[in-house]
Amino acid sequence: MSMMRLIRGWVEQYFSDEEALFLLLLLVVGFVIVLSLGSELAPAIASVIVAYLLQGPVLALKRYGVGHTAAGVIVFVLFIVVCLTIMLIIIPAVWGQVTQLFTELPKMLAKGHELMVILPERYPQIFDPDQIKAFTKTIGEEIGRVGQLALSFSLSNLPNVVAILIYLVLVPILVFFFLKDGNMMVRWWVSLMPSKRVLIGRVWREMDQQFANYIRGKVVEIGVVGVVTYVAFAIMGIRYAALLAILVGLSVVIPYIGAAVVTIPVVLIAYFQWGLSSDFYYLVAVYFIIQALDGNVLVPLLFSEAVNLHPVVIILAVLLFGGLWGLWGVFFAIPLATIFKAVLTAWPKGVQAVQQAPDTQA
Repeated sequence: MSMMRLIRGWVEQYFSDEEALFLLLLLVVGFVIVLSLGSELAPAIASVIVAYLLQGPVLALKRYGVGHTAAGVIVFVLFIVVCLTIMLIIIPAVWGQVTQLFTELPKMLAKGHELMVILPERYPQIFDPDQIKAFTKTIGEEIGRVGQLALSFSLSNLPNVVAILIYLVLVPILVFFFLKDGNMMVRWWVSLMPSKRVLIGRVWREMDQQFANYIRGKVVEIGVVGVVTYVAFAIMGIRYAALLAILVGLSVVIPYIGAAVVTIPVVLIAYFQWGLSSDFYYLVAVYFIIQALDGNVLVPLLFSEAVNLHPVVIILAVLLFGGLWGLWGVFFAIPLATIFKAVLTAWPKGVQAVQQAPDTQA
């Protein structure tokens, strides 16, 4: 009976409040919808992300006396200009470096094979010649497969092209209406909520602040890290500077893991270009300085208002949400984790008298 009383007390403590049950229902329904219809709703999710990002400039223009509709139109036009610049200038330049990299992969592989052959001679107690041969053979086969995939663009890729075209058409349209009528949509959604919504309002304000701050801060971080990396790499004369800068910028989306993974192509390309020379060491040092400044200066500056999470929690959130929702899950791992923390913190305690009930009750 004591076990049943303990379970009953726990349920009454956390689920006796009607608002708490409604919030739990909203969370479960939203989770199921994203899991089951995530790919279909991806353009809408992307549009909400962009609208959150652009809401700051809209509010800034409104503070200077610009009307809501006019501010939305101005920011939307600037957004389209930025998108066209990326599509017409940046993407072609990066794609050219990608194709050049694929053409030079055989030379890089040959140079890497020479290094692998030397290692067993210099360090016979560590490297086995047969293992080195098997490793280089495997790497060569994998690079050959990647090259074939890159060159085999055919009708099988048309669905991806169609999806990209859908994004290019639907996302700007949805972004415009979210900027123009976002407040009206929020008021309509609030009208459907129960009249008693203290807990829901608290969680919503926390969620709104976390998502908005995180999206804007993360986009700024990607831009700053990418631009600084490109300028530094271009000055030092490393090949594929634009491609590497984009990889380094995007690596900040995945905390800890992204920086570790993108270090590999940076170091390899620098080695294949310069070998173990002073230029190689200078570039590696500059790269690690950029990573250190990002983690110790830029991130605290941009995310000072974010809820602090332990690194283990961040990594587990990236693995969990990334496995569930792919790229979107990775991008939103930190705000989703902070929202769960906010919900757990704000959850009502319910009937406190249950804890004070005497143990003599049957």
